[in-house]
Amino acid sequence: MEQKKLSLYIHIPFCVKKCAYCDFLSMPMEEKTRNKYVEMLLREIRQEGVFYQDYVVDTVFFGGGTPTILSTEQLAMLLKELRESFCFAEPEITIECNPGTVDKEALAGLKNAGFNRLSIGLQSADNKELKCLGRIHTWEDFLQTYEQARAAGFENINIDLMSALPGQTIESYQNTLQKVLELKPEHISAYSLMIEEETPFYDLYSEGGTYASLLPSEDTERAMYDLTEQLLSERGYARYEISNYALPGKQCRHNIVYWKRGNYLGLGLGAASLVENVRFHKEEELDFYFKSMGKLKVEETDFEFQQNKYLSNTYKDRQVLTKNEQMEEFMFLGLRMMEGVNKADFKKQFHVALEDVYRKSLQRLERQELIKVIEDRIMLTSKGVDVSNVALAEFLL
Repeated sequence: MEQKKLSLYIHIPFCVKKCAYCDFLSMPMEEKTRNKYVEMLLREIRQEGVFYQDYVVDTVFFGGGTPTILSTEQLAMLLKELRESFCFAEPEITIECNPGTVDKEALAGLKNAGFNRLSIGLQSADNKELKCLGRIHTWEDFLQTYEQARAAGFENINIDLMSALPGQTIESYQNTLQKVLELKPEHISAYSLMIEEETPFYDLYSEGGTYASLLPSEDTERAMYDLTEQLLSERGYARYEISNYALPGKQCRHNIVYWKRGNYLGLGLGAASLVENVRFHKEEELDFYFKSMGKLKVEETDFEFQQNKYLSNTYKDRQVLTKNEQMEEFMFLGLRMMEGVNKADFKKQFHVALEDVYRKSLQRLERQELIKVIEDRIMLTSKGVDVSNVALAEFLL
């Protein structure tokens, strides 16, 4: 019997400083607390591994925060514990990093530890734009990090970019794209800035905010969006998801698991999971996380008792997804990918024809030219991608 695949997400919630636009679960924290977190995370990894011996790990992703704020030794220790506690195949193992948090020795150490994919947060090649965002690095810092990563042997690198920044012009964004393309990374993630509540940017740039007029207009933002696809496709990057581009064979396997609703387990503070259509995530309070992990006695052999104790202390919002919720996710996550969704896969999973569930929505979206049907696949059109939120909302039952 073939083993089921499992992806692991490891959350490192620490950063050097909080960026002005960021609403992620991340925070600056002193070394003592970071060390304690690693200790508790190692304990959690050992505990979780007991319950997933029937799965084989296909992808691992260290995200944050800024994972590389930890020492290379700590990161290597975490990866070693994952290998010992879970069944590994030959996984894609990604770690996020920011320029200014790694040097050539650290990058070489990460490569030697087994990390084989690097995701570098650049956002912009314009130093004024980086300063506005509250980033801790310059373009020059990024360039040094990128060159050191190549020298360390990383052959699979993603670069994160952002558009629609305050004061950004089409010309400055095009300059960022061109500079990045000259480096020939294997993967580029290009997102528009989102103004999130409870961030400094919300007070400054939300509608009615002090400097809202500095944000590019909707037409300018759309032009940046189109420019991204144009320039990247000219250099051989295929758009395989709304905001993600890759050279052939270099799509992010881990993120595809999310979009295709595969099994993934989140480890660490606030990490989300979806395993066999049960969705759950960890508590988001650091003190509570430490307290829960500190109670565990991983050497106990009564695993059923231990698991119940563990789950009651550590998880919140455990939700067994209904059939309707599963179908909704199948559609609005799957349609984010350019290949769209497969009718036969839908019927295999849910024992009902896709058209029988979504006939009116499909007809309406086809009339509006927001989706197209090619043989057994349904996918967004270019127009549909432009208004993806509107199109995907049609699949909420």
